[in-house]
Amino acid sequence: MTRTTAPEKAKTDTTPETPEEASGSALTHGLKQRHLSMIALGGVIGAGLFVGSGAGIAAAGPAIVLLFAGAGAVVMLIMRMLGEMSAARPATGSFSVHAEKEIGAWAGVTSGWMYWIMLCCGVAAEATAAGAIMHGWAGFIPAYGWVAIFMVFFCLTNLAAVKNFGEFEFIFSGIKVLAISAFLVIGILGICGVFGDAPGDAYLTGDGGFFPTGTSGLIAGLLTAVFAYGGLETVTIAAAESDHPRKNVARAVRTAVWRIAIFYVGSMALIVTLVPWDDPNVAKNGPYVTVLQDLDIPAAATIMKIVVLIALLSAMNANIYGASRMSYSLVARGQGPRFLGKVVKGVPMPAVIASCVFGFAAVEAGVLWPDTVFTWLMNTTGCAVLVVWAFICFTQLKMRRRLERESPELLTVKMWGFPYLTWVAIVAIAGVFVAMATTSGGRDQLYVSAILVAALAGGGYAKQRRDAAKSAYAA
Repeated sequence: MTRTTAPEKAKTDTTPETPEEASGSALTHGLKQRHLSMIALGGVIGAGLFVGSGAGIAAAGPAIVLLFAGAGAVVMLIMRMLGEMSAARPATGSFSVHAEKEIGAWAGVTSGWMYWIMLCCGVAAEATAAGAIMHGWAGFIPAYGWVAIFMVFFCLTNLAAVKNFGEFEFIFSGIKVLAISAFLVIGILGICGVFGDAPGDAYLTGDGGFFPTGTSGLIAGLLTAVFAYGGLETVTIAAAESDHPRKNVARAVRTAVWRIAIFYVGSMALIVTLVPWDDPNVAKNGPYVTVLQDLDIPAAATIMKIVVLIALLSAMNANIYGASRMSYSLVARGQGPRFLGKVVKGVPMPAVIASCVFGFAAVEAGVLWPDTVFTWLMNTTGCAVLVVWAFICFTQLKMRRRLERESPELLTVKMWGFPYLTWVAIVAIAGVFVAMATTSGGRDQLYVSAILVAALAGGGYAKQRRDAAKSAYAA
C-alpha cells in the first residue's frame, strides 16, 4: 500500500476544496478545455466591443485606444489574480467563495450577489437589444415577443445540461472570433491602401488632435472602456464544471490575456485610423459597420448586425449561466434562499429559472417604468464590476500569502509582480471611482451602488456574527 503525499493529493482535481463542494455539490463536470477556451474568448468579444465602443470613440476621439489599453491592462491583472485563485482552489462561486474564506462571509455575500444582479440586468439589456434587431428584420413579431423567445430558449438550454451551454458558447465564440479576425485583416488592408486611398495619420492627428475632447471626454471614454470588459470572470466560474478544473482554468486565463490586447486595443486602433472619430455614424450605427461601409465592403451593415446579434445572444447565454452558478454557490454556503440550491441531473434548475425570471422582470421594468425602476436597476450595475474587481484584489492579497505558508504547491498560476501589481490594480480601480464622481451620471451610479453594497454587506455581516455566536455557543 502506497502513501499519498500532501502535494500529490493537492493536485487531484476532484478533491473537495470549497464549502459548496464539501457539502455535496452535485454539479456535473461536462465542460471541456475547448469550451473554456471559447468561453474566455466569448467574455472578451462582447456586445460592449461591437456596439458600446462607438460611444467611447465619440466621447474621447482617437485617445480611446489608450483608454482601452489602460483598462485592458487592469483587466489582465484581474484575470491573472482570478487565475491564481481558481487554479489553486476551483469553485463554482469563484471569487465569492475565496472572498468569504479570506475576508469574511460579508465579503462573499456582497461580491456574489452584486455579481448576480449585474449579470441578470445584463441579460435584460442584451435581450432587449437582440429583440430590437430581430424586430427590424421580422416586424410581424413585436420586440418584446423576440425577447420572450430568447429568454425561454436560453433558459431551456441552460436547464438541460452544462454541456449545452458549453456547446452554444463554443459556436457563438467561434463566429465572433472569425468576425473580429476578418475585421482586423480588412482594417490592416484598408490602412495599406488596398481599399481606396491609405488614410495615413489624418484621422489620428487632425480635427482636434489625438485628445480632441479634453478631460471630460477622456473620463466618459474611460468608463465606456472599463464597462466593456465586464463578464470575463465567467470563465473561472465555468472552470469548476470542467473535467480538469485546475489545468483548464490556468490555460484559459493565460490565453485570454493576450487576446484582450489583440481584439480590443487592435480593433480600436484600426477604427480611429480609418474613420473620423466625430463621424455621427460611429455612435449611431456602430464603429465596425461604419468602417466596413467606408471601405465599400458589400452588405457591411447586414453582416455586422448578424455578428452583433450573435454577440448579444452569446452574452445572454453566458450571463444566465454565470448568474445561476453564482446564486447556487451562495445558497450552498448558506447565503441565500434554500430552494435555489436544488440540483436536478447535475443542473441547479431553480437557480437558472430564478436568474431568467429576474432578467425578464428587468425587461418588463424597462417597458413599464423606463425612467424609474429600470434606470435604478441599470445604475446598480454601473459600479458592480468595479466592486467585484476590488474584492478580487483584496482577496488575492490575503489568499496568496496564506497559500505560500500552507500550500505553496497549489500556486501553479502566480500573479505577476506580487504584491506590487495587485496594489497597482487597486489604485487604478479607485481612480475609476474618483473619475465617476466627476460626472452627474457617474455620481448617480455611485449613490445607488453604494446603497446596494451597504445593504448586502450589512446583511452579510449580521449573518456572520450570528454564525459566530452559534459556533461559540455550540463549543
